Amino acid sequence: MPSSNHESGLTDESATVRVTLLDGGSFSTADMSKLHANAKPDSFRLYDWCFHVFHPSSGRHILWDVGISSDRSAYTPLVLDVQWGSANPVGPGNTLHEQLEALDVSCEQIDTVIFSHAHWDHCRPIQSEFPKAKGLFGGGTKTHCSPGHLDNGVATTKSLWDGRFFDSDGYASENWAEITGEWKQFGPFERALDFFGDGSFMVIDAPGHMPGNLAAAARLNSNGDAPSWIVLASDCCHSRELLDGHADFAYFDVPGGKACLHDDVNAAKDTLRRLQEAEKGHGMHVAMAHDVEWLRQGSDEVLMSILPTENREHFLQAVRAGEAP
Repeated sequence: MPSSNHESGLTDESATVRVTLLDGGSFSTADMSKLHANAKPDSFRLYDWCFHVFHPSSGRHILWDVGISSDRSAYTPLVLDVQWGSANPVGPGNTLHEQLEALDVSCEQIDTVIFSHAHWDHCRPIQSEFPKAKGLFGGGTKTHCSPGHLDNGVATTKSLWDGRFFDSDGYASENWAEITGEWKQFGPFERALDFFGDGSFMVIDAPGHMPGNLAAAARLNSNGDAPSWIVLASDCCHSRELLDGHADFAYFDVPGGKACLHDDVNAAKDTLRRLQEAEKGHGMHVAMAHDVEWLRQGSDEVLMSILPTENREHFLQAVRAGEAP
């Protein structure tokens, strides 16, 4: 845990949030050779987690990412033409609306959706689904993702990025902004923002995966014990093997050369090092957007505490069998 208020930027050590894992769908045919260096091109199901965060002191409800939708109209033509077919994405068995309803939360209660980054398996237009929510991205997202896929309001294959967010010629329809505020040191992370102002939820600048990539640290009240920290690590890395240092980032063939899942590999490795320090040096518990190992093992009580109680056993059985929940 961070050793002092000065180091962490915390203002109220008793303040906590409640975090619940949400099923964001999955890629049914992900390729292991694109995750791990020297891995065989084995096909496997890559889960896509998102999270509901409730702040009891203010009564606010936010989402961290939105996962995959089965509605193809939520995505740009270039995503559908180039990336959709190889990954074979499937939306969650229960929609986010249904999953939130099981938590006694309505879509109208969600006031903010924080996108860890702008990749389509984490981000899509939210106006119709969460009508009172504002989307937030990390700094540098707009510059990197503009212009989007709309040309005079018509969808084109010119850009992967969604013009409903990133077009500036009157065609952007989404209510969003880049997150701003006072960034401070938090444990091993150089830049973190105290989202609720009481130290319970820290949004972390996590460079490397793509411009604007974010992580977050949430302080949980673990059954009356001392509060525990969980890190929502988004796509800072994609597996427990990478976090443990047992695998390295893969490079794979693309037209014209080689590519990696991370835009800036050196920055991504530095962020990965900081995640390792958060876990080993500060006692934090790391939940990545696509990792499933902690669910299969079931031994980290803090991480397991964020599972929803409804259909919990069915969910765990499906995930442990490599099936869609």
